[in-house]
Amino acid sequence: MTTPNTPFPANFLWGNSVSAMQTEGAWDADGKGRSVYDIRPTTDHSSDWQVAIDDYHRYPEDIALMKDLGMTCYRFSISWSRVQPNGTGAFNEAGIAFYERLIDDLLAAGITPMICLYHFDMPLALAEKYNGFISREVVDAFVVYAREMLRRFADRVPYWLTFNEQNLYGLTDSFIISGYLHGDKTLHDLYQIQHNVALAHALVTQIVHADFPQAKIGAMIAHQQIYPATPRPQDVWITQQYHTFVNDNVIRLDTQGTYIPQVAHYMRTHGMGDILKESELAELAGARSDFAAMSYYWSSTFDHTKLPANTAPNWYNQYAVKKNPYLDANTWGWQIDPTGFRSALNALYQQTGLPIFPIENGIAAKESWNGTDAIDDGYRILYHRAHLHALQVAITEDGVPVIGYLGWGWIDIPSSQGDMEKRYGVVYVNRGNHDLRDMARVPKRSYAWLKQVIQSNGRQL
Repeated sequence: MTTPNTPFPANFLWGNSVSAMQTEGAWDADGKGRSVYDIRPTTDHSSDWQVAIDDYHRYPEDIALMKDLGMTCYRFSISWSRVQPNGTGAFNEAGIAFYERLIDDLLAAGITPMICLYHFDMPLALAEKYNGFISREVVDAFVVYAREMLRRFADRVPYWLTFNEQNLYGLTDSFIISGYLHGDKTLHDLYQIQHNVALAHALVTQIVHADFPQAKIGAMIAHQQIYPATPRPQDVWITQQYHTFVNDNVIRLDTQGTYIPQVAHYMRTHGMGDILKESELAELAGARSDFAAMSYYWSSTFDHTKLPANTAPNWYNQYAVKKNPYLDANTWGWQIDPTGFRSALNALYQQTGLPIFPIENGIAAKESWNGTDAIDDGYRILYHRAHLHALQVAITEDGVPVIGYLGWGWIDIPSSQGDMEKRYGVVYVNRGNHDLRDMARVPKRSYAWLKQVIQSNGRQL
């Protein structure tokens, strides 16, 4: 019987995940090229990406906090345009030196680094010339970049990801995160981008296994935990279809190198068969992942009555979502479902047979600091406690092999849409969307709780 004081396995990794554009700032420092994020305008509810939380300059202070918290793993992404300003051609030694220092300082603090090679910030030059990952030229450029990063860092970085939340390239997010600057956002474009990203993953996994066997390369999805809104067969069917096309197919591509037959049939019968070139299917067949990673934040339900006729499965989440009356939600309507986390962990393991690594999990809230007292974020403690207990149950009662638990994020950073007031961290950063203030790092109440959890390896939740 699993209880909240059941310890996690020995050598379990505790930590958090971030991305380069949400933390580093220094958008034009030391030879960095521009990324697509550097040209995005601000809004009333979003910041620009020029400063973020200035981790480029303040990372020693942040590593000291990570060490105090007890973190043993830190997943960050490399800014492609920082190390290779145009996405092709010469590499920038000053940018590479930043990651050298970051990695060495993490290791000195007893923190295992984990690198994600691409977290949405396409070099602007590649976006402008090739329209991002819709182009095979960008796939080939990514492979060159990845090989160089592996050559530089694989001796010290044991865990690698190709893409953050790879299944998002099969959803409307794809046109935001792939470097796609122009086009009609057609279903064909979507499937071409998804295919090319899977191909890039496959080619990089082959490089790792052939040339850098000391490193482990993983695939990551943003797990879509969807339930039928009712027992009506139509609700069950569209939910099943969505899982097949958005979760399962990407998992199959990344771990076995093949399309699910139903998805391939759909592509061939809906004007997308040209994407499935025999030469590229052969390249895809070499895909092998050493672990399966996932983000998990929420669950939702699908109601078939809200779905227009002939909607592609990849668009279902644009129409069919219905609030689950049995779950609470955060300020942004994300419904809190720790049991869904257990279900997602099991589903990913049963599909892949690989060690599972949940590397994003957290709750956003609007928070303000009075300048003196720690923010009382008891809701964050409740959220993580419930999800960690679900993780314990998945390990001890279901037999899921889990490498560790990385929350999102250990520190407040601008959200994926640039909103600094959408805060996930156990450490408050004193800045707003348009007022940088002093960017002081201030632990919240949840910081002390998480420190105790890590020190006890989960015995004290």
